[in-house]
Amino acid sequence: MTRILLASASPRRRELLSLLGFPFETTVSDVDESPAAGEEPAALVTRLSLAKARAACNMATAHTDAPDVVVACDTIVALDGTVLGKPHDEQDALDMLRRLRARAHTVYSALALVSPTRGRVATSLVETVVVMRDYTAEEIARYIASGDPFDKAGAYAIQHGWFRPVARLRGCYANVMGLPLCHLAQHLRDWDIEVPHEPSTACQNHTGHICHTFQTVLHR
Repeated sequence: MTRILLASASPRRRELLSLLGFPFETTVSDVDESPAAGEEPAALVTRLSLAKARAACNMATAHTDAPDVVVACDTIVALDGTVLGKPHDEQDALDMLRRLRARAHTVYSALALVSPTRGRVATSLVETVVVMRDYTAEEIARYIASGDPFDKAGAYAIQHGWFRPVARLRGCYANVMGLPLCHLAQHLRDWDIEVPHEPSTACQNHTGHICHTFQTVLHR
């Protein structure tokens, strides 16, 4: 059985990875997430995901038998080229949600896979364009009071039960949740690792979102 180590504490990433049918373990790697001067959003997530995967790989191989694959993913929200991270407090969440309201932004996720047993590394960058609905001030206040925005880039969860802030999107829905599942599955298949569950079906059944992009990602 393939041993997978997920380098993330995110419950959303654990939730999504479980859909592929693999048993997996999790760890958290200590990586400075500060952007470099002038670093573009896409470059930032790509650098951070690979740093997290390598750090987790180094920790795992130093203390246990090496996992077959270490998976890391970093996700950010970018509005007009400005990165919106996790809000620091209620006012920060309010400002972000007001700025995003009824506008389009881009969600970037970078995947990094490191295989110490194969000596291989793979990376990919996934972009989803998201258009927010024109939610009301009262909805924003209620959502912030729920506490949900504070561990999420851009201060929102696309899958939130009643807030449902997104009007439409172009690209991968799971990417906005934090783990582009079909892209991950294809990387594993490229390394001749059998994926127990069909990722597009599992993702659509779980999220309720009808995907129109998986056929361009999955090669077989």
